[in-house]
Amino acid sequence: MFNKKNNHKDGWNKDYLVSRYVTEGAKSAPHRSYYYAMGMTEEEIHQPLVGVATCWNEAAPCNISLSRQAQAVKRGVSMNKATPREFTTITVTDGIAMGHEGMRSSLVSREVIADSIELTMRGHCYDALVGLAGCDKSLPGMMMVMLRLNVPSVFMYGGTILPGRFRGKDVDVVNVFEAVGKHATGEMSSSDLHELEASACPSAGSCGGQFTANTMACVSEAIGLALPNSAGTPAPYESRDEYAEASGLAVVELIRNGGPYPRDIVTRKSLENAAAIVAATGGSTNAGLHLPAMAHEAGIDFNLFDVAEIFKKTPLIANLRPGGKYVAKDLYDVGGVGIVLKELLDNGYIHGDCITVTGKTLAENLEGFKLPEDQDVVYPVKTPIYPTGGLVVLKGNLAPEGAIVKIAGLEKLAFEGPARVFDGEQACFEAVQNREYEDGDVLVIRYEGAKGGPGMREMLSTTAALYGQGAGGKVALITDGRFSGGTRGFCIGHVGPEAAVGGAIGLLKDGDIISIDAEKSTLSVALSDDVLEERRKDWKPRKTDYNSGALYKYVQTVGSARDGAVTHPGAKEETHVFVDL
Repeated sequence: MFNKKNNHKDGWNKDYLVSRYVTEGAKSAPHRSYYYAMGMTEEEIHQPLVGVATCWNEAAPCNISLSRQAQAVKRGVSMNKATPREFTTITVTDGIAMGHEGMRSSLVSREVIADSIELTMRGHCYDALVGLAGCDKSLPGMMMVMLRLNVPSVFMYGGTILPGRFRGKDVDVVNVFEAVGKHATGEMSSSDLHELEASACPSAGSCGGQFTANTMACVSEAIGLALPNSAGTPAPYESRDEYAEASGLAVVELIRNGGPYPRDIVTRKSLENAAAIVAATGGSTNAGLHLPAMAHEAGIDFNLFDVAEIFKKTPLIANLRPGGKYVAKDLYDVGGVGIVLKELLDNGYIHGDCITVTGKTLAENLEGFKLPEDQDVVYPVKTPIYPTGGLVVLKGNLAPEGAIVKIAGLEKLAFEGPARVFDGEQACFEAVQNREYEDGDVLVIRYEGAKGGPGMREMLSTTAALYGQGAGGKVALITDGRFSGGTRGFCIGHVGPEAAVGGAIGLLKDGDIISIDAEKSTLSVALSDDVLEERRKDWKPRKTDYNSGALYKYVQTVGSARDGAVTHPGAKEETHVFVDL
């Protein structure tokens, strides 16, 4: 990190910019010849080079507008006398990957996104980064690489989808997943299902509820890596392009002023702010995986249990789906993420002195925000929806390394019943589709962890089918895999240690009595340590069908969900950062 101001009044001084390796001096003549080949001017070559990274693709509406927004970012960069260089990376879109083998690619894509951007930035010596992301894993992946590289960086969310309309009600893709369960029981006809699927997703943008994408978008503002209010504007709105242009302008100011850089911004306190916004909005359980992974990139110890401490003391105040009534556009209409943050700040639930990409503190960014009256999208802290956050981390003999559940919208917070054990999601989904379970069962899906899956699949198809059958409150479900941010009901994910490494979830048998208590934060099975140890003697590791390729490589390096399911040693093992080279 160079922390030196760079005034362009008399031209940029590249002594402290990494792009000097490819633009300055006689030795860079071959590199410059490539820039001339692309039509760049002398001035553009000798300005700072700013990577503009997007996850644009034609896989899903989440990403389809990112290319348009990238052009606005590039305008902002150019207006502030730097040179934008656009590139793209992958995404795996959960709504398309859900419910089949493709979902194994989802979490792995987070690492590939971060790694591919790192390699592009390193290989071409870009001085700064603006990252635009749409679908679930692309948001944390983009923020992770900003922390890894520690170059001047601004994050920008691609925006939420607009709600669909079906029979006079707002709907989203989760309604479609749940309708599959209704269709399986005969409650919904094929023609009605088709009408719903054709109307649920009417625009570009990420899933509309407080699922993983919108949760991590809120995190981007709370943690300070995104411009204030940039997370809320729906993807189709032209005003989103104004935020994109402003992000381009802002990243050049970070170069000019010598910071603040991502690791100045993301501290223990700002991570606590991020966990608080997740809790206050009833956000996705996946945040319990992504926040520790982001912390790891900055060399900060902040695991699932640290996240849990913030969840315990932060009230749930946003009435958002899937546990509540509204979608992200409704939050935008009443004032955006800023009004939630301001309500938390005014009542002592977040740290206002954390620095942000604006160069101002979070408290300074929130001046002028006020919780509006006569609306029920965001409640006052004094009269919350629930006194503690919308998510709870559980621990017990079934989950010594923790597990996570979303309690937003739950009527009861304890459940006890016999285990119905399935090795893999498909077996459970088929049983649910055929209604081969009893009310009161605890459905156990194991060997779906980061190593055992591999890839820690989400289980939205199964949980949505249960709700579609009217069994959402009548059974519980636990897994060493993950749940979609759109999942609702008594569904516990991230159980660790996972089955593939000999965790207790891999030792369960049908009929074992499992107890879940979200008020006491416990998850246990009525078996003694001696019995578990006896069963462990008979347990043998399972081999998956993924013994080559990207998923095989992932299994060799991925760690515990408690620590973010990360795949490399992180900032603590660094001897240099990118810009010091």
